[in-house]
Parts: sequence; C-alpha cells; structure tokens
Amino acid sequence: MRRSRLVHHPFRKPSLDQMSMQAELTAQAVLERHFGFREFLDGQEGVIRSVLAGDDTLVVMPTGGGKSLCYQLPALLLEGITVVVSPLIALMKDQVDGLTAKGISATFINSSLNDHELDDRITRMMRGEFRLVYIAPERFKSARFVSALAPLSIALFAIDEAHCISQWGHDFRPDYLRLKHALREIGQPPVIALTATATPEVRADIITQLALDRAGRQPPHTFVTGFARHNLAFVVTRVRNKGEKLERVLEATRAGGTGIVYCATRKNVERRIRELRALGGDCVAYHGGMTNEQRTRAQTRFMSGAVPVAVATNAFGMGIDRADLRFILHYDIPGSVEAYYQEAGRAGRDGEPAHCELLFNYADIRTQEFFIEGANPTRAIIANTRETLIRLCAQGPIHMSIAAIAKSMIDIPNDMAVATALHLLERAGFMRRDYAPGERTYTTELIKPIKAPDSLAIDYERLDAKRKRDELKLRRMIDYADCPECRQYYILNYFGDTDAGDHRVCGRCDRCRSRHTVREGARLPTADETIIIQKALCCVGRLQGRFGRGRITQTLVGSRAKEVLDAGLDRQSTYGLLAEEGSDFVWSLIDALIAAGCIAVSGDKYPTVTLMPLGYEVAQGQKSIPLVMPARRPSPGVTVRRGKSGPSTKLVRLGSPQVRAGRKAADTVPDDFPASGPAAAVLERLKEWRRRKAAIMGGVPAYIIYPDKTLKALVLAQPRTPEDLLLIRGIGPAKARQFGKETLEIIRSAMKLS
Repeated sequence: MRRSRLVHHPFRKPSLDQMSMQAELTAQAVLERHFGFREFLDGQEGVIRSVLAGDDTLVVMPTGGGKSLCYQLPALLLEGITVVVSPLIALMKDQVDGLTAKGISATFINSSLNDHELDDRITRMMRGEFRLVYIAPERFKSARFVSALAPLSIALFAIDEAHCISQWGHDFRPDYLRLKHALREIGQPPVIALTATATPEVRADIITQLALDRAGRQPPHTFVTGFARHNLAFVVTRVRNKGEKLERVLEATRAGGTGIVYCATRKNVERRIRELRALGGDCVAYHGGMTNEQRTRAQTRFMSGAVPVAVATNAFGMGIDRADLRFILHYDIPGSVEAYYQEAGRAGRDGEPAHCELLFNYADIRTQEFFIEGANPTRAIIANTRETLIRLCAQGPIHMSIAAIAKSMIDIPNDMAVATALHLLERAGFMRRDYAPGERTYTTELIKPIKAPDSLAIDYERLDAKRKRDELKLRRMIDYADCPECRQYYILNYFGDTDAGDHRVCGRCDRCRSRHTVREGARLPTADETIIIQKALCCVGRLQGRFGRGRITQTLVGSRAKEVLDAGLDRQSTYGLLAEEGSDFVWSLIDALIAAGCIAVSGDKYPTVTLMPLGYEVAQGQKSIPLVMPARRPSPGVTVRRGKSGPSTKLVRLGSPQVRAGRKAADTVPDDFPASGPAAAVLERLKEWRRRKAAIMGGVPAYIIYPDKTLKALVLAQPRTPEDLLLIRGIGPAKARQFGKETLEIIRSAMKLS
C-alpha cells in the first residue's frame, strides 16, 4: 500500500515514536496558524497522528466532535491532494467556503457544476492547485472521472458519513459501494473513514466494504470517542393525537432558544410550518422537495441567526455547525437509534444544557414501516413492476411519472416501493430511464432483448436480509421509547460504548428524574463528600456567574473540549479537581446544590450559575447542610494534562488573590456578555459588517468570517494592531490577513462613537 509522507520530514528512517512526535509538533503549529486553535479536541490528536503516519483510519466521533479537522489538518502536511467524499452539496459548499476563508485552497465537484466548470476543476487538480477536493459519491459512477483521478498524487482519501457504505447503517447509499473499486483504480491511497453513529456491526462492515483488511492492507486503526453527552436531557412524551403534538411543539418553540423540529415526511414539515406561522412562530422549512435555492436560503437564514427554529426532515442537519441549539424535537419517531442520536446530538454542542424530546404515538410507527416497505420491495412487487413495464412499453418508450406507473399496476403498492423496484430493474439492465430537466416525469425504454425474470441481476436474498435489518432497527427504536431504564444508558449500550456501565444513571432523562423524585431524601454529607462539595462550590464562585452548568462541569472534570480551552478554563485553579468523579456525578452534584439553595441559576436565554450566600458559607466550612448526594461512580480513564506551571490541584479558597486576579479579555469571553452599553454597540457594528461581508463573499454563513465568540473577544480585547489580532482565539494569520484591516478599522471607529 502506498504511504503518504510528511512535508519536509527531517527523518529518513524514523521510529514510530519519533515520527509521531514530529508529526504532532508540526500538526500543533498548523492547528494554530491555519485554524486559530491552541489545543486539539478530545480524540483528534490520536486520529491525526494515525493519518500522518499513512495508516488507514476509522473514526467514530460524535456530532460536534471535530471530525472534519481530522482530515483537513493532515491535508496541509501531506504531499498531494486530499480527496473528500461527501454526500451533501450544501455541506461541501460550507466546508469549502470555510477552508477558503482560512486561506486553504479547496474546491468541490458535484452535480451543481456544468461541463465547463467540471473540466476546469479537474485541470486545476492536475496542476496541483488544490489541497482538498470534495467529491460527491455519485461522481464515481463515471469511469472517465475515476480515470482522470488515477494519475493524480492523492495523499489521503477521506470518506465522510462512512456509515452510508453499510447496509447495516441507517442511511445506506449504493453509490458508496463504488468507492472500493475507485480506490483500487487510483492506487490504493491511505483512507480515513468518518461517521458520527456506527454500531460495532456497522464499523466491521465499513472495513469490509472498503476492503481495508484485504489486498495487503493492514487493518485500520479504529478510534471511537465516548457517546455520552452529559448536557443532553432525553425525554419521550406520550401523545394521544396531533393536537397534543402541536401543543408540545408550540411550548418548545415559545420557550425561547434555537432548535430544530424534525418530521418524518415533507407533508408534515409543510403542515407544521403553516401551523406555527399562523400562530406567530418565526421558523423556516427544509426538506428534499424544495429547490436547491430554497434549501440554501432556508439554511442560511437559520445559520445566520435570522430565525431561531427550523422545521425539517432528516435532510437537514449534516454539517450544521450551530453550537447553541437548545432543543431538538422529534415530531415523528425516526427509523433507527442511529438516526435519532445523530439528529438529537446536534443539540447543546456548546456544552450547555439542551433538551432532546421525542413525541411518541404508536400510530406513528406506520410511517416508518411505509419507508421500510418502500426501500425494500418484495420479489412480488419487482415482478409486478416488470410485467407492468412490458405492457406499458408494448408500443415503444413511455413518458410517465412513478405515481402513474404505480397506478397502472394490478396490485398497487406504495409509490416509494415502485421507485425502488424501477431503480433495481434499471441497474439490472432491464430498461433505461432518461429524466426531463425540471419535470417529475421521465422516459422509460425497455432494453432489447427483454431479460427473463431469472436472468435479472437482482440479489433477492440481500434485499430480504436488509428488510429484516431495517425492521429490527425500528424495533430497537421503539424499545428506546418504551425502555424503563436510563435513556442515555440505553443509547450507549446500543452503540457498544465500553464505558456504558459507568452511565447507568444520567440523572437528566425523564426516567432518571422520575426515579429521583421517589428516592430517599437529603442527608448530611460525609467528610469526604464535604470536600467534594467545597471544590464544586469554589469553582462556581471563582467563575463569578459567567458560565452555565455545562462549563462548570467541564472545568471540574478537566475537559479538553474546545469551548473550555478557548475560555482559558484549563488555567483555572479548580480545573480538573473532580476528574476522578466523572462528568455525570459532577453534573448531578451541581443539580443537587442548586436544589439545596447553594447555587442559583439565571433565567436568561443562556442560563448561568452563581454562588449564593449559603453556598459561600458551605464552601468556607462555616455550615453543613443536608442534600441529596448523587451516587459516586468514578469514570475510568479520565486524565488531566497539565504543564509545569499549570494550576494547582489544591482547593482554592474564595477571596484569595488567585480568585481576584483578572483575565485578559482575549482569553475569556463571559457567557453573560453585556446586552446594552458601549460593548454591545461595538458588537452590533461588527455583526453588521460581518453580515455585509458574508453577502459580498457569495452568501457564505456568517460564522465562516468570525463566530460570535470571536466577535465578543474582539470587543473585550480592543486590538489595535495586526499582532494584537493574533492573540484572539479563533484568529490565525490567514484570517488576520483577510479581514484584519477592516476589523481593526471598525473597532477603532466604533470605540470613538461609543
């Protein structure tokens, strides 16, 4: 297998440890220079080291875990092009826009390009003008296209949404099956396959379908990060009818915050949108029946913050990079636990509390059963479709829609099953279809001589097996709705998370909360528990009401998440003080302290926690109070990395010089940023400039220029020189060159006016 090499690698025959160390140092520099980050997120470092070593790599990383960086960063260090197979046009454009804004050469190739644009981009690829090229999986149907890739120097072949290659996965796409053959044609470059949701069975199938364990290749390194999301509250609400569903949707959307209401069908999306808008709701619709322009406009409005709620089918979500989603509401039951967790996992990526609710009625199961029937037609439906086409095409080609063909059949199945049967017959060489641009109909012509039923290359056994798998997945999703145990534990166990045993009680789902209300009451803590309580209260007091429960928990357990590092919380003296206790315990402890009156929670859109006088007394050891202590289940494997000058692990008393010491605005951005006054005015000027700039750049999402956190850091830091800009988290040299002059001018003029 061909191995990729590091650019300017100083060692000719390095040991594995030496190579990993050199790659890590180089990767760290690239991370800060091009991406504006100072630390990797949990799980990224090992993946990137594997990729830079030229090894095949399989990555299962939850939504928001930073999968894209795992191939984008190595692309800047490897000699050659990184090809990224991505299933959604909108996602490709967002990724390419984001890379271009960072000064990284990237492009995409998909059905949105005309022939001239396609030829131009392939020519430029051959000239080595791009570091990354995003390619839609259907492009690999073309032998001519694969042949054009073959002579290129491809350093890495990245496959996003890799579960799509497995028929055991929840979103199987036949076009992905061609990737194994394409890899062989282009010289077997190293592969990184990435997905957010894959059971052990799907992970094994990804390796098999890509032949990563054959043809002389070593089995890939597999990285599976934890599936547990301590800030998500999973709830299943039983609803008797559509009226109760609508009432619950209205409650969720009126409660404030940003969120997505997922519906199973386009019709349900349109109905919910009409109902919400009729009642004054501010929302956008998104589904596959809309034009590309309509979908892009809806996604842009949602991503820019112009509207707080999206009502959508599962077509909406891949690549959605809004960290502040406060709720995900499923109007209909999804077809699998994989689909549900991928969609629900888009909530609360900022680490703050978020609500994930499924509205469940057994009658809704019929919709998913309809989809299963449609995606897996029986032998009888395929035979019926074949006989109908022979009859309809007796006088030559026909010009009919799928619905019209279905109505012409003797035993009329659902239209979706007919569409799948037509696709299978076309692939088997029984007939060909030509689509008329902009129309819902197409021309169907039989291929002569007409193939007999037994000579059709259709694997009926595989179809039957897939139908049974899909039915089992739906059954497991229903089991989730009915499960009497902790809902998060059910999900972790489903995905084969080895740490599932440490999360049997999350304390936040409806099942755990129900048990919590009936368990034994409060008691006085033991001496050891008192120290733990004091550590938690000291952390709350030290952060002075600037953060919510999520950040407090992450700080105490020593999280290396981006939001923690960006806020400089890893340099707090209370960082990692309760690492051995685990995030589930700490989160539940904070809830108990809130219930006991030691901590108060603000009622703002982004709730923060502050220390109450009672909490101060408990932290100082002046008072001991009874409270409901959560069960201590330490999570193994939690490590806190510290430098020699890192924060001490000793308990810091409130009021000490360390607590009173100020922090530079560039390092810490408070959650409760002023809503009015000079700072708010400067922030609004920056946002207005960002909106104009995004429009000038072709309507790119506003966050590609600067995310909100960076804007707030700019206001607080008030940089005066280009060098000052580089001290702001999220601004690297590329962004400083591209936007620095305008940014500094806006800040200067805005500060004068204020």
